[in-house]
Amino acid sequence: MAKVADIYFKEHPWQIIEEDFDPAYSRVAESIFSLANEYMGVRGYMEEGYSGKSLTGSYFNGIYEQKKQEGSHYVGIADVTEFMVNSVNWLETGLEAGGERLDLGRSSVHSFRRWLDMKTGLLTRRLVWCLADGKEIEVTFERILSMKQVEYAAQRITLRPLDFQGKIRLSLGLDGSGIHESVKENLWNALDAVAGDGFLSLELETVHTAQRVNSAARITGEGVAQTGECREEKRVQLLFETEAEPGKTYRAERTVCNLVCRNDAGEQEYRRRCAKSKEELQRVSFEQILADNTKWWSGIWEHCDIEIKGDPENQQGIRFCIFQLFQTYHGAVKGSNIGAKGLTGEAYNGNAFWDTETYCLPFFLFNDLEGARNLLYFRYQTLEEAKKRAKELDCRGAFYPIATISGKECCNLWQHASLQLQASTAVAYGIWFYEKMTGDLDFLASQGIEILIEVSRMLATRGDYSNDGSRFGYYGVMGPDEFQMMVNHNCYTNYMGRFTFRYTLECLERLQREAPKAYENAVEKTGYQESEGAAWKQMANRMYIPYDAERKLYEQHEGFFDLPHIDIDAIPVTDFPLYSHWSYDHIYRNDMIKQPDVLMLMLLFNSSFSQEELKSNYEYYEPRCIHESSLSPSVHSILATQLGKAKEAYDFFGFATRMDLDNYNRNSDEGIHTTSIAAAWMNIVYGFGGLRSDGEILKINPVIPKEWEEYSFKLHYEGDVLHICVDREQVHISTEQGKALELMIYGEKILLGEEALNVAIPDFWKITKE
Repeated sequence: MAKVADIYFKEHPWQIIEEDFDPAYSRVAESIFSLANEYMGVRGYMEEGYSGKSLTGSYFNGIYEQKKQEGSHYVGIADVTEFMVNSVNWLETGLEAGGERLDLGRSSVHSFRRWLDMKTGLLTRRLVWCLADGKEIEVTFERILSMKQVEYAAQRITLRPLDFQGKIRLSLGLDGSGIHESVKENLWNALDAVAGDGFLSLELETVHTAQRVNSAARITGEGVAQTGECREEKRVQLLFETEAEPGKTYRAERTVCNLVCRNDAGEQEYRRRCAKSKEELQRVSFEQILADNTKWWSGIWEHCDIEIKGDPENQQGIRFCIFQLFQTYHGAVKGSNIGAKGLTGEAYNGNAFWDTETYCLPFFLFNDLEGARNLLYFRYQTLEEAKKRAKELDCRGAFYPIATISGKECCNLWQHASLQLQASTAVAYGIWFYEKMTGDLDFLASQGIEILIEVSRMLATRGDYSNDGSRFGYYGVMGPDEFQMMVNHNCYTNYMGRFTFRYTLECLERLQREAPKAYENAVEKTGYQESEGAAWKQMANRMYIPYDAERKLYEQHEGFFDLPHIDIDAIPVTDFPLYSHWSYDHIYRNDMIKQPDVLMLMLLFNSSFSQEELKSNYEYYEPRCIHESSLSPSVHSILATQLGKAKEAYDFFGFATRMDLDNYNRNSDEGIHTTSIAAAWMNIVYGFGGLRSDGEILKINPVIPKEWEEYSFKLHYEGDVLHICVDREQVHISTEQGKALELMIYGEKILLGEEALNVAIPDFWKITKE
């Protein structure tokens, strides 16, 4: 946990602020100032160009390229990688005055300030440009992406000469010639380019996947006149200029419509929209998008905000997390998923990982049900790919990928892609969690049950019985820890396998009873036979869960307790990250843990374990965990809070909300940690708020860190919104609509209605206790 904040951005409850540009933080700032609306995303790069370190990144959800992996001919190892492809730079700008071109890598500037308003999604950058002759121009750049009509975005450039007089030239373009950083080449073919009369259009097609992007822009000027246009194969520009005078204001505004065609099924609508884009842009303006966004974000903050009094750093931090989560995903693009870096960078190739259902889904279930359902729809849409993957691994059913964009397995590390079953069981868990919170039988009947049947088939064929037939389990696997490979009977894997079998059977029985037509459809579509169900029931009943009853310890996998012990505190700090400094096999030869495995299980199914079991397992596994994953500390903080370990809980929480803002891992330049910021939300709501959602009734056991004066959060639950406010002595609970809601607080059932309730925090739950 020897991670140190690298504080650069200024503290503010609703804004992220950068003052006095520092080139050393240029790429970090690009990540932090990324804008997205789920449909598209753009890093906070300087639209006028920057000769220093920069990643001019513009991305569209679901638009990707492929790369063939060489070097392996073994069956079952993925040989193609898919990656989110860097696309058209629809913000491209050039600015010249007094014979100089603005470039913060070379130009002299002062009074630099850049700020992101989380109430609107508006990113503003203002500076004073000092020319070689000492004359100055104040320059303001603004950009915004529409949250209401996600194909639209806008840019506004305002120039105010302070004492400069002379010609200013401005170019605004669409540039598809950018290089994708990881492959060092451009991956687009140009199909069409239009420039003229205040309008630009550029159509591109990916080289290998044949997906298309059409970017159209309408440009208007105030005090500047169009003087020409420029066309290249993958780039179009409009040129403007003016004879500037001191004290006057000159402005250019660009509204953009970006359209994508991911597959042949969307071809007709794509063509229709492209033909009408010029006309549609006549009805879109910067101010309209700003007004729509202000209203959209106002609704989000009204119903989803977390307020912290007495801790301004974490107040800013958690709002940044919530802001980025809604930017990344809110159900606007049906069938999309959440990449590890969202739409903010190219690390992890833009792939979604298995932790979507375990870390991100809880946030959306309690804040955006449509978004939650759409996340699961992605798994239904890609079920056929999961079935193909199962066949490649000599299994029946569906084996979901560890890393993916389109549904195909994109991880070519066989020990992860072939040995980790948790992507598939996490999908089953996600369906269970969604259905439990919503009672959405229609989703279960139309999509969920088919997934569950196919995942259960995979689990049945991937697992096996012991030699004497007494125990069922999984051999040669890798659990969530990822520092133990080819192990037998990983506790998490076996437990989740048993859960999936039993939940699938329970759903089949319920559908047969309550929705017989849906049951018949599922049987017909999947070919499910009752003999399969009988086999799954036996497998579940004989599933081996490694457990030491005397010590109340779940063994991470068979033989884990016999592994050589390593004192992780004795590992030199200079050895981290271990993947970069230790030989690969060295990592696997001891009881060191990368991230929670047994403890992750105890969070997902918290109500199934006693407080005594939780304490025993936490105190055994936590000292062995090096938290090499950014997801790890939040899980430990949540469980430490439950155990009354106040200092540990707050220490682990220490950088949860500011992982990216303060660049704790020194890799924020690559993009934000999307699942980690979802875990930060969990850290407050499930940790300090004490939310438990896996039992028969929703439970909360709030505590308050001694560093805080008060905090509050909101939960969308059963058609209402719960408001929970915690101060030093009491918990205040109310609902927006006054519905009768039953929940449990500190072990006591309460019924909420129109009247707010105040509940005293019992001494046992006060987090000042250690």
